[in-house]
Amino acid sequence: MKESGSSTIPSMQSATRAWREYRSLVLFLMLMLGFRSAWADWVQVPTGSMNPTILEGDRVLVDKHSYGLRVPFTLAHLTRGDDPQRGEIVVFDSPLDGTSLVKRVIAVPGDSVALAGERLVVNGVAASYSAGDAAQLRTLLAATRSADPVIVRESGAGPAHDILLMPGRSTRSLPQPVTVPEGMYFMLGDSRDNSADSRYIGFVPRRNIVGRATRVVLSLDPEHYYLPRAARWLHPLD
Repeated sequence: MKESGSSTIPSMQSATRAWREYRSLVLFLMLMLGFRSAWADWVQVPTGSMNPTILEGDRVLVDKHSYGLRVPFTLAHLTRGDDPQRGEIVVFDSPLDGTSLVKRVIAVPGDSVALAGERLVVNGVAASYSAGDAAQLRTLLAATRSADPVIVRESGAGPAHDILLMPGRSTRSLPQPVTVPEGMYFMLGDSRDNSADSRYIGFVPRRNIVGRATRVVLSLDPEHYYLPRAARWLHPLD
């Protein structure tokens, strides 16, 4: 009769050989995944909620350590880092279901914010609007262009940037000012009439904010067989 332990020796030897052969690859993958989880990563943008600033098919670089270094694969912070500022584009986990979202910071803790129709008001200061870069309309998907959108330049209530309005579409507004609680942020999409943002998901906790979106790494056009949009590669976001 064979001893039960004798059959385990070859398998242990095989496991040891496999570890010696592949340990460099395993360690490399662990380091790479840890780097992407805690330091920098890129995300694919599947929707038009940030049109015209970010397009469907853009791959956006995310600086994950700017708001504090995290323990890889967790929401726990090792360092505090900077606090998100008004006007910055950030990636965060939705407080409703954990979905990764890309939006713009509109109001920070202690701010009051209202959205009367399409007019943004932050801390009692109403935004002003002027003609935006209409040339950006050509970069939008056909389904979006069919809604006769308008690009306007929003300024005054925060850093100036272009937003997209769809006059024929109604969305939720905030006619009365609300105050952003401590540790929370108010987010809006640049496509104001096509964005599931803080009007629908509520305030976003600081700990849910993963990082700052800094530029488009590369872009693939979903309407043209995912051909590269070379003009958008390394395009900075503001």
